[in-house]
Amino acid sequence: MEHEFTKIINKILEEQFPEIGKQIFTESQLIGYLNIKTKSANKGSKSRGSFANLYAIYVLVEDYILNNFHQIGMYSDYEGAVYTNIFKRQRELPFGQKLQNHGLNHRMNEEFKKYFPTCEFIPILRNQKNNRYWFNENLLKVKINEKEHNIAQTVIDIIDAYVEAKRDSFEKFIQLCKDAQRLTEEQVREFIKQMVAPTVDARIFEIVSYSILKYYYNDRVIYWGYELDKLQSENLKLFKTGRTNANDGGIDFVMKPLGRFFQVTETVDVNKYFLDIDKIERYPITFVVKSLDSDIEIKSKIEAQARKQYAINAIVSQYMECIEEIINVPILIERFEQAVAQGYLSNILSEIIKLSRLEFNYEDEEESIKIELLEFSVEDELSVNKVRLNQKIFLSCRSCCML
Repeated sequence: MEHEFTKIINKILEEQFPEIGKQIFTESQLIGYLNIKTKSANKGSKSRGSFANLYAIYVLVEDYILNNFHQIGMYSDYEGAVYTNIFKRQRELPFGQKLQNHGLNHRMNEEFKKYFPTCEFIPILRNQKNNRYWFNENLLKVKINEKEHNIAQTVIDIIDAYVEAKRDSFEKFIQLCKDAQRLTEEQVREFIKQMVAPTVDARIFEIVSYSILKYYYNDRVIYWGYELDKLQSENLKLFKTGRTNANDGGIDFVMKPLGRFFQVTETVDVNKYFLDIDKIERYPITFVVKSLDSDIEIKSKIEAQARKQYAINAIVSQYMECIEEIINVPILIERFEQAVAQGYLSNILSEIIKLSRLEFNYEDEEESIKIELLEFSVEDELSVNKVRLNQKIFLSCRSCCML
């Protein structure tokens, strides 16, 4: 596989291993894995990064180098890296503040095996009794013309170069969002519509979908209560329950007080839909789908797959009844226009900027977000505080409540 960042990998190899860099690229399965994982480097911020698995490699190879094993050998006698130290270290790295332990514990190994099923070596070695970790040194040694070459520093340099490329892409995206604050209302509307296109990265789509739906539902009021003569009115409020694409088994959005669940997806694979339905005990769920197909077409495709897979009408019907609503891209754009008509364009853009900064770990920037579009006013201080309060509440709730 060759892509734009492959040139950077080859350049690093040629600088560190003159005349044999291309051979190492061909012979090393670890370099091959890094090449696969870095293909999004030059595709902009909307291409998903691969920091979790790359950083699992990084912190262990870095520990290997810091202990000078790449020069003195004797790694087989090493007692192993302490889990708390390497876990802390990966969170110190750029974009690593929210990373979990999945890459270190199993995900990186599983993915490496998927790409290189015939490789006899497991990349990350772990002693579960004392939580010590090693990186398989066999993958750090490449034999070319009967001579062994250690690529530990090369691995670090490749990942560093990838992170720098992604950092540049993210900064450009954040700046693009900020620049949108100075556009006309019509230009901002088109800018936001572009960010829900089917080709957009899943994280961006989820962030923009949430921002749109949050303000679409904002003015809708329901009346409820325990007694007919004591009903109370309450605006619908949509909350984001966690980070985008967190793979944490949670639900993406939840609505109060109706208790509606929303899941964002970019597939029409029946297994994905039914898995989401199963994990909330077949509770009704709304799917926000990154597709231009009509909601009827999407639902028909899911049902057709389900009937082929299960062949029992009762089972299929039970699952299909749990799909409360399907919101595709055209419906999302329609709801965006309705929210704009209610005066929420500035709020939506503000929400996108705020969540994008959080997603891309720009939390160190505490500057307030002020929207100054040419054709409409800024949101008032009360609204700003309300947005911040909602975010703080749900970031706190997520740590003690998994939906």
